[in-house]
Amino acid sequence: MPLMEEDYENLRAEADAEPERYRSWDTQGQFRREYASLHPENQQVEKPENGNNSPLDENEIERLPTVVSTSSSGADSPQYEGIRARPATSRARSSSYAHDTDLHRSETHRINGQLVRNPTALDRINTHRSQHFGTVGSRASTKKDKPLPNFGGGKPYPPPLPAQEEYVVEFDGHDDPTHAQNWSLKKKLIISLIAIWASLAATFGSSIFSAASVGVEREFHVGIEVATLGTSLFVLGYAFGPIIWAPMSELYGRRLPIVISSFGFGIFAIGTATAANIQTVMICRFFDGLFGSCPLAVVAAIFADIWSNETRGMAVACFSATVFMGPLLAPFVGGFITESYLGWRWTMYISSFMGFSSFILSLFFLEETYPPLILVTKAAELRRRTKNWGIHAKQEEIEVDVKELIVKNVGRPLRILFTEPIVLLISIYMAFVYGLLYTFLTAYALVFQGVYHMNAGVGGLTYFGLVIGELIAFVMVILMNSSYVRKLKANNNIPVPEWRLPIVMIGGPVFAAGLFWFGWTGYTDKIPWIVPTLSGLFTGFGIFAIFLQLLNYIIDAYLMFAASAIAGNTFMRSLFGAIFPLFARYMYEGIGINYGQTLIGAVAAVLVPLPFIFYYYGRKIRGRSTFAPAPDIAQDKRRDEESSGESAQIDEGAQSEEKKAEES
Repeated sequence: MPLMEEDYENLRAEADAEPERYRSWDTQGQFRREYASLHPENQQVEKPENGNNSPLDENEIERLPTVVSTSSSGADSPQYEGIRARPATSRARSSSYAHDTDLHRSETHRINGQLVRNPTALDRINTHRSQHFGTVGSRASTKKDKPLPNFGGGKPYPPPLPAQEEYVVEFDGHDDPTHAQNWSLKKKLIISLIAIWASLAATFGSSIFSAASVGVEREFHVGIEVATLGTSLFVLGYAFGPIIWAPMSELYGRRLPIVISSFGFGIFAIGTATAANIQTVMICRFFDGLFGSCPLAVVAAIFADIWSNETRGMAVACFSATVFMGPLLAPFVGGFITESYLGWRWTMYISSFMGFSSFILSLFFLEETYPPLILVTKAAELRRRTKNWGIHAKQEEIEVDVKELIVKNVGRPLRILFTEPIVLLISIYMAFVYGLLYTFLTAYALVFQGVYHMNAGVGGLTYFGLVIGELIAFVMVILMNSSYVRKLKANNNIPVPEWRLPIVMIGGPVFAAGLFWFGWTGYTDKIPWIVPTLSGLFTGFGIFAIFLQLLNYIIDAYLMFAASAIAGNTFMRSLFGAIFPLFARYMYEGIGINYGQTLIGAVAAVLVPLPFIFYYYGRKIRGRSTFAPAPDIAQDKRRDEESSGESAQIDEGAQSEEKKAEES
């Protein structure tokens, strides 16, 4: 399926704003040529400077600062690239992929002295611009057809500020202490723990209701399927929540969505606990999931704000571990509560307490980590103290375009999901694994409470087999991360997605084996209960290994469109997580636990070859992709070697000519 106009506009903006990162993604300039053929009227011709008819040479252009992200950190120093950068794109201004030489010749964009590229600063620019473009889009300019209001008091409009870029606040170098990545380790850990607690509260609340389903069934006189719907609707809220929270975090920062969602999560948990009818329970559960999805969408962005590339992988792995441990730790807590005199409603009270504690911690101790919002605060302080009302941050220039928000967060994710084979197949695999995570809530209850006659609390302790398996996979991912970092540095920091897959190639067969193990050892009480419990080591390992690394594969493969690809993936897996619990009981009761697990294990076995196929043929598949052109690393390396060889020959020839001239 060909790219649409808004896709080309997004790529054009990315190319103008991040030329180096864009070139690492589109080494052959494919999209530049396509855009130029579609918009020949927009191609800009370089104008001579100081009467010189020749365009700037490559070295001269290289010394000029480049346009950077609206979300980037700047510095009033020649050591920082991108000082006082103008907006990368505007919906009202037509431009091309071509380097904007007019913009870069502006005196306000000049830097005295040689420009030194700072890797830390450039990495922050790339990270924040990718987040912003993936959810909000480019900065939209005010529509020209909308008339301006009168200035008032009979006054004419004042003249525009001279040298407007001089009024834009920026960071004081890449080591500015106000930037979140330069905060103390203690402060970073506190923020990380608050964010992880918010995530744990949300995921804990998703499955604790499974222990209350029997009590709901009895009190409201509904079937077990309707009672199970409370879990499904919560997970369904996960599918739609990121559409709200992701762009909100890019416009108003990370702290505000976390504070609002934590409060809303606690409120709707209270609503479920005090519900007088089943309709109220279901409505509150859906909105509880809608608010609970915020940490899942925003916490990873918080970690990107405060942790550098070297430590971010470990932080995200810890976050991913809590996402999976929450649904597995909740059933035994809920089981003991429902078995006591407290009853099923207290499962929701516990969930609300966790939500409100997250709200209090976020309100009083969570600081804003999003660099553009930090600059907004800095600009506001400078305006108050200097009485210079022209001072502002780039983030304050953003105007929300509803159409663009819908395209970025709904239209493009679904289009990528159903037109890109890589995203579709990986999303099916991840959605299947995620759906089984919530299917285990039914399967474990049928095995350990039905077959082995344990109560809900003791039966819930068997989930620790899955938790330990996930911890083993977590340790393995951490140990292999150093090897990945070495490969990345050796490849000039250009990610090769297939490097993520070896752990998945191990986790896939292990996961399928664990499913068969659980089914054929848990269907009868003649086999000790510890045997099916130990199968959780395999299934837990597989869940974490498959999920985390395939998610990283999508990010590395789709770079410029990673946010849209992940959004489509999140939507599909949330649907699977909502649907699977609804038919799980029918399946196990209809064909038996052993054959039900055999069916599920067979599907898992069919999906095992996927990472192997992508490992060996992924580059070729991405080469045919519309959204993920695959750079041929080997070809680029050969080209670099050839060009360096030619340069060496030219240098040798020049030296020989000089020697001959001296001798003559």
